[in-house]
This record gives sequence, structure tokens and C-alpha cells, in this order.
Amino acid sequence: MRVALPHNLGREEVRRRLSSRSHEIGDMIPGGMAQVTSSWPTDDLMELTVCALGQTITGDIEIYEAQVVIAFDLPPTLSFLRPMIEGAVRSNAARLLEKK
Repeated sequence: MRVALPHNLGREEVRRRLSSRSHEIGDMIPGGMAQVTSSWPTDDLMELTVCALGQTITGDIEIYEAQVVIAFDLPPTLSFLRPMIEGAVRSNAARLLEKK
């Protein structure tokens, strides 16, 4: 699953906002029981592992000059939820990019 979000913030500002707010990602997952770990293998790539409801989902956020691309590997057991998950990712990621 890939979700692209346009922005006009520039890479550096997107990096700053994602870095300072990455701890909020777990709060955005319904049920409130998610464990999220993140790492930055490169300046423009944040890798994520989300563990919730007995499932582990890996993904990443790629930062480009005019968009952010969020990609997750959904396990087959969650594939039927893809439209709902895409909508949640789209709205919650936009909140992460908002000025705080």
C-alpha cells in the first residue's frame, strides 16, 4: 500500500516535523495499543514497524521535495481493511506535517 501526500514545506522542514512528532504515530492507530518503532537509515527515509492487535506491519516514509510517500506492507489478514487504512494514513500523516 502506497499513499502520496503533496506538501510545500521542503525536505528539511518535513524531516524536522516528522522527527519531532514520530512518537505520536502510535496514538493515531485505533485501539491505542500500538507499539511503533522508527529509524532513519537516510535523511529522507524513515522506517517504521507497527505492532498492534497481534499483527506486525513494516513500512517507510520517503521524503521528496514536493511530496511524502508512505508505504506499508499489509499482511493478507488485513488486506480487506486497505481502503480504511489508506484513509487513516492519509488524514493522520497530514496531521503529522501540520505546524505545531
